[in-house]
Amino acid sequence: MKTAYTCFSTDVIHEGHLNIIKEAGKYGRVVVGCLSDRASIRYNRFPTVPENERMALYKSVEGVDEVILQNDMLYDDVIAAIKPDYVVHGDNWVQGVESAIRSHVEGLISQYGGQIIDVPYTFNETVSKIDLQLKEKLSMPEYRRKRLRQLITMTPIVKAMEAHSGLTGLIVEKTVIEGQNGKLDQFDAMWISSLCDSTAKGKPDIELVDMTSRFRTIEDITEVTTKPIIFDGDTGGLTEHFVYTVRTLERLGVSAVIIEDKKGLKKNSLFGTEVKQTQATIEEFSEKIRAGKKAQLTDDFMIIARIESLILERGMEDALARARAFVEAGADGIMIHSRKKDPAEILEFCDKFRAEDKTTPIVVVPSSFNTITEAELAEHGVNIVIYANQLTRAAFPAMQKTAEDILRYHRAKEVDDRLMSIKQIITLIDEI
Repeated sequence: MKTAYTCFSTDVIHEGHLNIIKEAGKYGRVVVGCLSDRASIRYNRFPTVPENERMALYKSVEGVDEVILQNDMLYDDVIAAIKPDYVVHGDNWVQGVESAIRSHVEGLISQYGGQIIDVPYTFNETVSKIDLQLKEKLSMPEYRRKRLRQLITMTPIVKAMEAHSGLTGLIVEKTVIEGQNGKLDQFDAMWISSLCDSTAKGKPDIELVDMTSRFRTIEDITEVTTKPIIFDGDTGGLTEHFVYTVRTLERLGVSAVIIEDKKGLKKNSLFGTEVKQTQATIEEFSEKIRAGKKAQLTDDFMIIARIESLILERGMEDALARARAFVEAGADGIMIHSRKKDPAEILEFCDKFRAEDKTTPIVVVPSSFNTITEAELAEHGVNIVIYANQLTRAAFPAMQKTAEDILRYHRAKEVDDRLMSIKQIITLIDEI
């Protein structure tokens, strides 16, 4: 008997999935693949139901003969194992970034005479409502908040991109590309930077924008996105204030806050020793971490300690001593920072820290040492890489050049070719 194979990553079976299973049944024995959690986070959206429960769900559907786990978004593993006569999929993968997957699958099964069956995608009010409900579920605080910890265990390195508004949040949320290996790739998380948040408001990066305003930025982003959020908490402020910040961030569904071991008037770290910056003592900062951990109400939320020793030229041993102490105080991760273009001291820290501590997550922000790749960082034990300000820095030159050219030519025609159309912008924003 011939085999018809289809793959799902959904948490809920709706009319569209049932139609695909029905169509697959016309061609032979129906085998349904469950795209693994690790593959799903690269391919589509984060599953709210773990793979073992999704496999049980698919098995319970009438017309399904067998369910297997698919670990490769490009189907290499299942096609090698079962050599299906037919691969059945909704025709939504004929165009767009998913077409790369279709082309790859077609190349694999054509080698032995297999065939792709494209089933017209089911569009109706019920299916649309279920899709919306799934998205809303992903955006709920209780699901979003725990997702960063889950990602750290599921992917070699978590990629976070800065967002400072609802629109930039949508860019981070929806940007998906076909990678060099043919697989799809996307960002895992969002970084809400104090620098970028302040800059967007035309304010200096000295903790002038108060937390109430910064929480509003979080709300703007959480209303339209689902990815986990890492919040730049600067110094954390007074310990008495930091405990309230932790509670609020938890309530908003933020996954982690990063606070730096400095005190007094904040100055951006990239100034290093060019401006006066005061590093808190190990005891002072450890007490702040302990107070924050005591205040949090869930096990999901993370407090990550940012160490400024290399920025302030205090040396490697000072950085490592602080890392040990902050982990002992309860920090859920260590961020190590440098303003050097050569990543050597960052890698040295990571190697030495990993020799002592195999599990505490390491976070880096490669703004200055931007030649190093994510894979190279992962080899040295880095768990999270944050692209901290690139969207802000990309937008400013483009906007300034556009403004200058409109003044120069006294009309907008000369700038139009490099602008995104209003229609494209509207398409980016979902309607209910």
